Amino acid sequence: MYGLEHVKEFIAGKAGVGFHPTKEETPTVSAAAAALGVREEQIIKSLVFLVEGKPFLAIANGNRRVSYKKLAALLGVGRRQVKLAPRELTRELTGYEGGVMPPFAHKEKLSTLVDRAVLDQELVYGGTGHPRVLLSIQPEELVRVTGGRVVDIT
Repeated sequence: MYGLEHVKEFIAGKAGVGFHPTKEETPTVSAAAAALGVREEQIIKSLVFLVEGKPFLAIANGNRRVSYKKLAALLGVGRRQVKLAPRELTRELTGYEGGVMPPFAHKEKLSTLVDRAVLDQELVYGGTGHPRVLLSIQPEELVRVTGGRVVDIT
């Protein structure tokens, strides 16, 4: 399994990423926001979806739900062809557990979709693979580092 050191190695030399240790574990958006003293919309969640069996990474604000219907329409498939990846497959594809998964530095490079609302924040916070450390990054840098496509998926 990957962890914080892998994220640091991946991001080395890339500007604008900070690391924030917390006293408590932060497995949920609300826990992460409380630990950092920020709003839930500043926390990003990284979710792996299967679309006709092909994995996609969706990044969205913590206070928003990714819409299966919008993902399906965007990718030109029926709604039933979009599924949240099982925990084991997510771990296999990314190298990380859910709840602490970073938005990048995955085992396999995934096609990434970044919800447009993420760019409304000046700074966002996400997982690092460690339950007591979060990263911060400007949304524009997040899009650049992930190679993500900015779309409306919430």
